[in-house]
Amino acid sequence: MPQSNQRTIKIRSKMNQLRPVTIAIVSFAVCAVADPASGSSPPNVLIIMCDDLGYADVGFNGAKDITTPSLDELANSGTICTSAYVAHPVCGPSRAAIMTGRYPHNFGEQFNLPDHHEMGTPLSEVFLSQLLKDAGYYTGAIGKWHLGQQPQYQPNQRGFDEFYGILGGGHQYFPEKYRPKYEKAVRAGQKKIPMNISPLQRNGKDARETEYVTDAFSREAVAFLEQASTKNQPWFLYLSYTAPHSPIEAKADDMSHFTHIADKKRRTYAAMVYAVDRGVGRVVDTLKSTGNFDDTLIIFLSDNGGKAGGSANNAPLKGGKRGVEEGGYRVPMFFHWPSNVPAGQKFHHPILSLDFYPTLARLTSSTIPEGKMLDGKDVWDELLAGTNPHPDEMIYAMSHRSGYTDVSGRRNQWKVSRTRRRWQLYDVVEDIGETHDLSKRYPERLKQMVSDVEKWGRNHQMPQWHYFDSDYEAWAENKLPYFDGTFDIK
Repeated sequence: MPQSNQRTIKIRSKMNQLRPVTIAIVSFAVCAVADPASGSSPPNVLIIMCDDLGYADVGFNGAKDITTPSLDELANSGTICTSAYVAHPVCGPSRAAIMTGRYPHNFGEQFNLPDHHEMGTPLSEVFLSQLLKDAGYYTGAIGKWHLGQQPQYQPNQRGFDEFYGILGGGHQYFPEKYRPKYEKAVRAGQKKIPMNISPLQRNGKDARETEYVTDAFSREAVAFLEQASTKNQPWFLYLSYTAPHSPIEAKADDMSHFTHIADKKRRTYAAMVYAVDRGVGRVVDTLKSTGNFDDTLIIFLSDNGGKAGGSANNAPLKGGKRGVEEGGYRVPMFFHWPSNVPAGQKFHHPILSLDFYPTLARLTSSTIPEGKMLDGKDVWDELLAGTNPHPDEMIYAMSHRSGYTDVSGRRNQWKVSRTRRRWQLYDVVEDIGETHDLSKRYPERLKQMVSDVEKWGRNHQMPQWHYFDSDYEAWAENKLPYFDGTFDIK
């Protein structure tokens, strides 16, 4: 990437004229950027995502007992986002939001996709991968998919040239342990074998894996980058690790680095995170050896918060995965791009994963299809100026539970949150741990923000699928999500 080009991109995404943006997000700041309009080369794009990673489970975000040297080096030479949000506090919907640039509630993907389901993220949604592929990018997805298992919903049909990984929501990590279970199920004639013991997939076909799964994904990422370096085109790699999602399984060599952790589950979890970090180190080495490091924008994040009460640590945040407290959908995140993203910086304004789609579209000279709906927007100019691109706009989260709904909305420093069937109001800038409910002090603010969140929620689509049959009945009778008193203030 030529470093002499100091001009900034002035073209706005067409989507910014199509509909108002309803979230407050900041993506990353830069010093100098490639200007596609000037003919300079667009960047390669690498998104690295962990699964159920706790907010404080990486060194750059405050981990004391887990070491992540490779991630820390990237984070500290880039910009760390301390107030980063994903669009949903569970895996599948969060991933759907990244690929579509939309809240998953807007197209009926409020729940994780069950195993062996016939549906997936609607084919009417143009994925980020397809957008970049159409712009001339070589594209790859490695790791967890969770956006559809039938052929038409698989990665190779959604804009990815290459795929290696799992189609479901999780997988056991040691082939020597899960393969015998799978083969036994096959011999028994079992029709719907659990996806967490089924073979990994390579471009629609079964693959016989022999390595610890996290290491396998790192290996495949290296292979993709080596192959991409031989092509005369930019590339996009979506590296979606399953770790540290359950089952909690780690290699003995990795666990030996954490003998200071007494709790065995936490020690194993730490080793799983360390395995990801080892893999990232291999990826960075490959970027450097192929001459692509300086030309690559790296974005790191988790798909949602760590599981509350489990092995993860979301401190100082409250709550965890599935919840709408900060620990559910506020995640570790950083951006790295030499000579472009400022080094050694922390960005404390909110940023949302929904912004990836329109911002990356701009940086890669991709054309957003006419009529494509987006809930994020291109924030590049404001980021260059160091200003908040979304003052007075709202960041939303909604998580449907069994018989009730948790929901929240953040505008500037203020956040309304309904958990345990009661609305609360917090100043999450001064009170990041959501410990001081201010709803009685500011009742009118609470009322207005709850009303605004309700307006957002009433435009949602009915879910395409549910976890349990009883949920279908409840939704059909209009008991959820809006007729159960969700937006009543008591």
